[in-house]
Amino acid sequence: MNEYLILIGTVIAICVLLNRFAQRLPIPSLLIFIALGMCFGVNGIVGIPFDDYQISEQICSVCLLFVMFYGGFGTNLKAARPAAAKAVVLSTAGVVATAGLVGIFAHFALKLEWLESFLIGSVIASTDAASVFSVLKTQKLDLKDHTASLLEIESGSNDPFSYMLTVLFVSLLQGESISVPALLANQILVGAAAGLLIGYAAVFFLKKCDFYMEQGKTIFVFAAAALAYALPSVFGGNGYLSVYICGIYMGNAALPDKKDLVHFFDAVTGIAQMMIFFLLGLLVTPSELPETFLPALLIMLFLTFIARPLAAGILLAPMGSGLRQIGVVSWAGLRGVASIVFAIYAVLGEIELHYNLFNLVFCIVILSLGIQGTLLPRVSSVLDMIDRNQDVRRTFNDYQEDNDVSFVKLHVSAGHRMAGKALKELPLAPDFLAALLLRGKETLVPNGETVVEEGDLLILAAEQFEDRENLSMSEICLDKNSKWAGKSLSEIRLPKGSLIVLIQREGKTLIPGGSTVLQAGDCLAVARLGAETGELHFDKNLTLSH
Repeated sequence: MNEYLILIGTVIAICVLLNRFAQRLPIPSLLIFIALGMCFGVNGIVGIPFDDYQISEQICSVCLLFVMFYGGFGTNLKAARPAAAKAVVLSTAGVVATAGLVGIFAHFALKLEWLESFLIGSVIASTDAASVFSVLKTQKLDLKDHTASLLEIESGSNDPFSYMLTVLFVSLLQGESISVPALLANQILVGAAAGLLIGYAAVFFLKKCDFYMEQGKTIFVFAAAALAYALPSVFGGNGYLSVYICGIYMGNAALPDKKDLVHFFDAVTGIAQMMIFFLLGLLVTPSELPETFLPALLIMLFLTFIARPLAAGILLAPMGSGLRQIGVVSWAGLRGVASIVFAIYAVLGEIELHYNLFNLVFCIVILSLGIQGTLLPRVSSVLDMIDRNQDVRRTFNDYQEDNDVSFVKLHVSAGHRMAGKALKELPLAPDFLAALLLRGKETLVPNGETVVEEGDLLILAAEQFEDRENLSMSEICLDKNSKWAGKSLSEIRLPKGSLIVLIQREGKTLIPGGSTVLQAGDCLAVARLGAETGELHFDKNLTLSH
């Protein structure tokens, strides 16, 4: 147990440190995680013997479902709408066309049986969301003609169709008697319906329920993602399609505390990608790769320079795409973790194949990430497709602008100096905006002529403060012997640059003023600005000590 925890902790820590270093390199950081796994593997420095495809497939599938969910959750439909039709065509018909072309090539060039050839084509037919997102975000690569949005939606939504074709050809190779139309219809209809229903239900509960626990909403969304994958899978539906659609529905809904969800799933998907690529590097036996390297290279070259461009050109040209956009879309067809996970699924089907499918696909993915991923910024620049006036992160729902807005509430009590005055008469700072006014059961959108009344709750919007480098917070709790108890704030001398910003009293939060009298049992939040950071420390006489 302890040995496993030491290994897991060490690997994650190394991955995080390497990821920081990899941001400065022109290669996708995901390759670094694979290389680290190979270093720990049977032919590596550490030499861990690991060949359990079963547990690898289970772990990678769980990790991939959260990557897929967050891919959907982060898809900004408003920004992506102009490219949505093209992306959907590529993620459906494009996958089928690519799988078919690669299958034909593998049959004639590598002399493989038809079913095995089409299985190889199906496994590598989809572009990898994690790889594409990684390159676009780390390189801050925004592309003209909504191409970044096109790639975002396509790479996030085509894995389910690649998986569906993989399931189909594995079943045929196993000799099962199946109805192809029924299998495909069940995969699509059950998967899509489950994704929409679970997404709708999750959004409903998130808006209506108070979970009475910190981060309860985040945990609930985590559970919804797991259910969106597992439930349709039980009934023969496509779990990856379901979890992606669920993510899209929830990500584009007006959810409370969405920023908390973004931060949480950023961490979850980050760990998931590290685990997947490290585990795949650990699983592979490098000494066995040379026998599949040449066929993998041939397939990768055909896929990159013929199959992908041909499929993209035939499908996108009638929809108004120019040669430059088709060129970038063709080159951006990175293969990644999904292809390897689907290959493991096929290997577990115990079907007889000419090549070790896992090793073959592993080599294709490494070549794709290493060559296409590294050169994507250069190819985009040569084709004059880089839009330097936009930020690609705006096409993702998880993008947070530098000038975030925060909302604060102001209760207009009896005798308040604002009562009876119109908003335009109030001495609000120029950067403040009166966004809402709550009066009894009414919710008003105020303007300058709106008169504030006693009992109103005024919601003010202002730019959020994020730079906390020189801000430290400390907590002081008063007891009956505290010399501050019974005194007003105006009577208390705090160190220069310090301020009591709020008081917790009997479960309530008070925003204090100079006339506020402190009581025993109060807990004070003290903020301090200045060059010195760290907590303020007070002795028993409430005198500052260092």
